[in-house]
Amino acid sequence: MKTAIPLFFSHLLCLLLLPLVQAYSQGFLHTQGDKIVNERGEEVLLRGMGLGGWMLQEGYMLQLGGIAGPQHQIRAKIEELIGPEKTNDFYSAWLANHTRRIDVDSMAAWGFNSVRLAMHYKLFTPPIKEEPVKGEITWREEGFALTDSLLAWCTANRMYLILDLHAAPGGQGHDAAISDYDEGKPSLWESPENQRKTIALWRRLAERYKDEPWIGGYDIINEPNWGFQNPEDRNGCNEKGNEPLKKLLVEITQAIREVDQNHIIMIEGNCWGNNYSNMLPPWDDNMVISFHKYWNYNTQEAIQGMLDTRQTYNVPIWLGETGENSNHWFTEAIELFEQNRMGWAWWPLKKLGFNNPLEIELNEGYRQLLAYWRGEAPRPTEKEAYNALMQLAEATKLENCIYHKGVIDAMFRQVHSAEALPFKEHRIQPGSHIDAVDYDMGKQGIAYWDTDAANYYISTGGERQPWNRGRHYRNDGVDIALNEDGKGYHVAWIETGEWLQYTVTVDKPATYRLAIRVGTENPGGKLQLLVNDRPHGSAREIPVPAGPQQVGAVVYTALPLPAGTHRLRLVAEQGGFTLHSLQFLASKLPPPSPPKKRKKGAAN
Repeated sequence: MKTAIPLFFSHLLCLLLLPLVQAYSQGFLHTQGDKIVNERGEEVLLRGMGLGGWMLQEGYMLQLGGIAGPQHQIRAKIEELIGPEKTNDFYSAWLANHTRRIDVDSMAAWGFNSVRLAMHYKLFTPPIKEEPVKGEITWREEGFALTDSLLAWCTANRMYLILDLHAAPGGQGHDAAISDYDEGKPSLWESPENQRKTIALWRRLAERYKDEPWIGGYDIINEPNWGFQNPEDRNGCNEKGNEPLKKLLVEITQAIREVDQNHIIMIEGNCWGNNYSNMLPPWDDNMVISFHKYWNYNTQEAIQGMLDTRQTYNVPIWLGETGENSNHWFTEAIELFEQNRMGWAWWPLKKLGFNNPLEIELNEGYRQLLAYWRGEAPRPTEKEAYNALMQLAEATKLENCIYHKGVIDAMFRQVHSAEALPFKEHRIQPGSHIDAVDYDMGKQGIAYWDTDAANYYISTGGERQPWNRGRHYRNDGVDIALNEDGKGYHVAWIETGEWLQYTVTVDKPATYRLAIRVGTENPGGKLQLLVNDRPHGSAREIPVPAGPQQVGAVVYTALPLPAGTHRLRLVAEQGGFTLHSLQFLASKLPPPSPPKKRKKGAAN
């Protein structure tokens, strides 16, 4: 009841304010030189979140790597187990639960001012082969109704909604999962009918939303990746012509402008939005150039090409999609973007994974389903599979997700602050216990230090670099593993020089016996304790346990902590061990004396 009451009144207040919000909205976002501005001519820096996985599922978001990538494959796998009718039940529940008013309210509260909706065309119009009359275009209300609801929630929160055609008719690239491309059918680029349907869909959307000021813009084709001149250049990264892509984007623009002169049009180049060869200058005076950025360095050099494009054509640029990395990468990326007046949209809000604001929890039935699809478990019954999938759909509700506050902290507070904050409140008294994974929240080098803090494999040319090798609990460079009993976590794969900081509060001065529970991965590990940046005694050797999987302890028999706030730092002078917890036990030694007050006029 304590959480339900304020949530109810929050929603009621938003409903009461909705007419007021609409009354105060005087115009639309539009471009002004190289800026996006509001109706008062004030520059607007879009800070957005992409709703990947809602209208369009991608295999990796459901841990289906090696099983199914594009949504048509996912749906076929499900239908083979539970049949068409129950498959429809699952997808209806998924669409109803995944994104709701509470999600938009939360994004606004966290600091986002925009939402990028990844749309699948099939929710708005059927595939060309399913049209009742060949050559005609019919409409499905489901997609429009979902978009209407999302727009109402965004309007209530004064957030801009950007419509993103993520899966165009036929699919716009060989990277099949991102557009639900079926290689056995004509793609968007191989079918004039698919192109005609894409143009008609955008005209329909523009006609419906032309008078909606909280529609921030139309992102008309997400991440085209197609080699038009050279079929071996499958993703179009070396494409020099791009004629079919530009031609279709121009035709879509013309169709939109027939009914809507108000909204920004956002275009993306080939090669996942980044190859603009032969596509510029812009052909519309209310256009934004979008690009996408993943897994490379966050340096001025990494974005200089787009900055040059902005200057050359005096047109706004927008980072329409990025993310899928560590908190450290998130902070340094947003610092870079905002120093260069560049808006951004993150990807995604939620999935079965730890490096986003919300993590959808696995249920045991779905684990068994994944094991079956991998050939590691027997086939589940229809009832078992249906129950597991419906439970998964229920788990997508925000209140059932794991909230990763460290991700939000990295994206907003840490961009402007070098301060470490407690991840959890640690109020110390005899008997207090701190889990090692609950170290402070803050930047790399401020709250923790780890040798691998982000994935830069596009820049390094190497393999994908896991920052948290255990992929559990938190999204920093700290490696966190699941405990052997499946309950709780510990810090593992600790390397020399790495450290963790814990901010603790002491109400009454006391001297403690501190037991730091550790395990051994390789003999020879050494641990140093720092208290308020000063070493407390010498480095201690990590004890070798008597048997496998056993945990020992490094013990400090006399740790004086006066009343107040203190920083405890655990430093690996020699790696090769695991950290489990800090336990504060009563000591027989007297409490520390408070620091003496300096007399007035005393010499320094």
